[in-house]
Amino acid sequence: MTDWAARAGWVVGLGLFVALVYWLMREGWKWRGTLQSDLPALPTAPDDPGAAKLVLSGRYHGSTTAGQWLDRIVAHGLGTRSRVELTLTDAGLDVVRPGAADFFVPAAALREARLDKGIAGKVLTEGGLLVVTWAHGDKLIDSGFRSDHAAEHNEWVEELNDMINKTETEGAR
Repeated sequence: MTDWAARAGWVVGLGLFVALVYWLMREGWKWRGTLQSDLPALPTAPDDPGAAKLVLSGRYHGSTTAGQWLDRIVAHGLGTRSRVELTLTDAGLDVVRPGAADFFVPAAALREARLDKGIAGKVLTEGGLLVVTWAHGDKLIDSGFRSDHAAEHNEWVEELNDMINKTETEGAR
């Protein structure tokens, strides 16, 4: 009889421990969002962004402070992983995320595109992640994406960087 009581006690104790860990993680996530509450609201796509240059279907893995791949940004839903449809137009980068907040990165806010191997919570093989650096308010943000067809990443890096260089050149005139 005591053997079953001891086992039941262990199961209940383990269940309470798991619930406590989950609650602490949730509170930490909420606290991080509070600390990042100074981040402005995310821009939305213009009514007519123009013709699509590139389209990508895949996964959005999150956003971090630029250059700090472990400093996840959770404010405004930027920390929520999801499926993603990326569309690049002359107006900028439209990020459509089913089940999460969509956002738009204007062309003038784009800073760099590169291939990388990781972003907070996700590590892949070298070059397995498309990382787009963009300015939002006074903060530079890295957002990580992975296409369903990883071979598309190089084309995205080239096109985004060409667009950024063209925008910078036009802005310098």
